[in-house]
Amino acid sequence: MLRVVVPLPRVSPDLRRFLSTEAGSAILLLAAAVAALIWANVPGWTSYETVWSTIASIRIGNWSLTLDVRHWINDAAMAIFFLVVGLEVSREVSVGELRSVRAVAAPALGAVGGLAVPAVLYAVVNHGGAGAHGWGIPISTDTAFLVGVLALFGPRCPDRLRLFLLTLAIVDDIGAIIVLGVSYTRRVSVTALVIAGVLTLVLVALRWLGVWRLTPYVLVGIALWLAVQASGVHPTLAGVLVGLLVPAAAPVDAAQGERIRVFGRALIERADPGRARLAVAAVRAAVPANDRMQEALHPLSAYVVVPAFGLANAGVHLDGQVLRTAATSAVTIGVIVGLLAGNAVGITAGATIALRTGLAALPGGVRYGHVVGGAVLAGIGFTISLFITDLAFQTAELRDQAKIGVLTGSLLAAVFGSALLRYLGDRLPLCTLDDETVIPALPPLPWRDPAVPA
Repeated sequence: MLRVVVPLPRVSPDLRRFLSTEAGSAILLLAAAVAALIWANVPGWTSYETVWSTIASIRIGNWSLTLDVRHWINDAAMAIFFLVVGLEVSREVSVGELRSVRAVAAPALGAVGGLAVPAVLYAVVNHGGAGAHGWGIPISTDTAFLVGVLALFGPRCPDRLRLFLLTLAIVDDIGAIIVLGVSYTRRVSVTALVIAGVLTLVLVALRWLGVWRLTPYVLVGIALWLAVQASGVHPTLAGVLVGLLVPAAAPVDAAQGERIRVFGRALIERADPGRARLAVAAVRAAVPANDRMQEALHPLSAYVVVPAFGLANAGVHLDGQVLRTAATSAVTIGVIVGLLAGNAVGITAGATIALRTGLAALPGGVRYGHVVGGAVLAGIGFTISLFITDLAFQTAELRDQAKIGVLTGSLLAAVFGSALLRYLGDRLPLCTLDDETVIPALPPLPWRDPAVPA
């Protein structure tokens, strides 16, 4: 019988579900990236750019919104991805694994180092060159790929290390989002920004009033996306704001359980649409809006939006001239050095400072060597790196050089990081026999929660 080892104590079911979805997303994202590269290099490869450059519009009366297909994915669909990131950050800070300062300090300071050092190394390599504006490309760790590679090729019993790296990736995402908003905004409309600010205050009011229905948050969120898009700031930031402001804590209401009992009993006594509606509403009101929104959107983000983004952005036409240019390009070299060396050095240094000063403690079973190996693996920068590439450069030549750097650097980080963690996992096991439970292995399904028995 196939055997799987499950470490105890386990992380929370919500976090385990998030990690499982991200691991599945990584496989689809990798397949989409490979498909994009094949598509961009087969006979008729020009169809790749033709498809993604096709213009699509939404028009209502005299109002219209026109983008090409690639930017509908990058600007609109990816807002869902950033919304899910914001939801996860909000939940972990409010009720999850990030409530403890000591638990957060090491990965948080590591993430700060992983933001700063890659940017500095890239800037040094590209100082005064045409690619200098691309310094933000190597700063971000791809959460889906990081979790997926760790699950597929990492050490045995990786849950504790996985939690450390997920925390690091979340803080890293916050930093990358700030960089997107501050440094890669080309024009600003003050009027649209004011409207966006007012809509953000509306979201704050909804949260303060304890509104538990998702519809108001969704409607205000759509309006906020339109305002941010019109302002010139990248519209995906609207997704982050909505995710951070949707309530993550369960409503404090002593009568909630009694309402569920009363409406449930009434439905049992006589099943009719009105009683069913009241019973369903009572149950939904007891579940945080954050959890309900994440349950609805995370699979869509992981299994549709992120792979579509990879398919639309990872395609690079590779001929001899392009490869020769990339081999000596400061942009390509800067991205590779930033992703691989920058993250390894920056994350290790930041985490070391937190540990040596006593600000932080590592989760049980995680050793300093695992942090170093995880820092190398965190050099996988795909989704947001390609995202910033599209914003940083106006010419196809520089974008292609940066994409080659992202693909190469991420591949090297995945290989070296996995090998190092495998080696360290054998010498410094993350679990002991007392921490293990043997269960029959079942194939994971994207619509099943692995924490819930079949």
